[in-house]
Amino acid sequence: MTQQNITVLGSTGSIGVSTLDVIRRHPDRYQAFALCAHSQVDKLFEQCLEFRPRFAVLRDAPLAAELAARCRQAGLATEVRHGVEALVELSALPEVDAVMAAIVGAAGLEPTLAAARAGKRVMLANKEVLVMAGELFMHAVREHGATLLPVDSEHNAIFQALPADFARGLAACGVEKILLTASGGPFRNTALADLQQVTPDQACAHPNWVMGRKISVDSATMMNKGLEVIEARWLFDAAPEMIQVVVHPQSVIHSAVQYADGSVLAQLGNPDMRTPIAYAMAWPERIAAGVEPLDLFRIGRLDFFPPDFVRFRCLQLAYDVLREGGTAPAILNAANEIAVAAFLEGRLSFLGIPRLNEAVLAALPAAPEGSLADVLGADAEARRLATAMIADGRIG
Repeated sequence: MTQQNITVLGSTGSIGVSTLDVIRRHPDRYQAFALCAHSQVDKLFEQCLEFRPRFAVLRDAPLAAELAARCRQAGLATEVRHGVEALVELSALPEVDAVMAAIVGAAGLEPTLAAARAGKRVMLANKEVLVMAGELFMHAVREHGATLLPVDSEHNAIFQALPADFARGLAACGVEKILLTASGGPFRNTALADLQQVTPDQACAHPNWVMGRKISVDSATMMNKGLEVIEARWLFDAAPEMIQVVVHPQSVIHSAVQYADGSVLAQLGNPDMRTPIAYAMAWPERIAAGVEPLDLFRIGRLDFFPPDFVRFRCLQLAYDVLREGGTAPAILNAANEIAVAAFLEGRLSFLGIPRLNEAVLAALPAAPEGSLADVLGADAEARRLATAMIADGRIG
């Protein structure tokens, strides 16, 4: 069996670590070709010691120099690079078979787009790529013959529940609705008035999943689910009205597809990201992921509720920008990244996150998504405005 060379964008994050665990379990099938991280030198060095990648990438030159010195001292042949240009290059090299796109936020857009334009197998865990530039990215996938496999547990579940030829059109396949499940996060039953005093630690205490702090806050505001609604629109060419969010606290049904004949096909499993990661890596085969099988007797019950669009204003905003189109989703995503960072640093209240997002959207009109420069320009302007609104106290 020929090994597949995999570039892991975001190797020190939770998705990256889980990806490397699957690689560890199948050394005959997969090789970590390039490992890319933001700033965690110690963790990336440990990964280089174990997986011996050909390349490693960090955000800036001083961090890369530190890692390079440590690799040389350890006798590693790993070549260390830095910056976005290196990420773009190592996502598109001919030797690369697949790219795990797991960098959080807008920073993952350019290297993931480069992988698509190089015709790679793109395992997409960075939802912001499709939120910011869905039309551009899907065009690149089609034009260059890339294989796009969703890694988000919800979209991976939908992918598994759809027919193999769903690209010919959901309606033609008898699909009526995509049922996108959401845990509801830690504040599903919290009164709206009580959310003003929420702390970062409380927001990051997700009841089911172990995730990074940014995505944990997004889950607590349900912005994460809103971004997934936008992502589902592009992945499956689904109209907004075909995508229904269903709050499912147990996170056992990861999502489902409703068909015209009354059938609902769902994918179930324990909340462990190694399942969708392994599915994307081995598709159309299935391999062991190190995940315990689901014990239905222990679970006992499954609950479902409609989402509260008043308590979770960010979810409503996501539907709004999806219908508006153009650069509106990129504006929302950028404002939200600034808002979440400010909340985690104690400069913005929890309820200030949706207020800031809404204020930025109201102030910046959306433009057509004509080019990558248009998208990045809207992203930069939204960040500038959101930062200014926090600094001058307009949003608290």
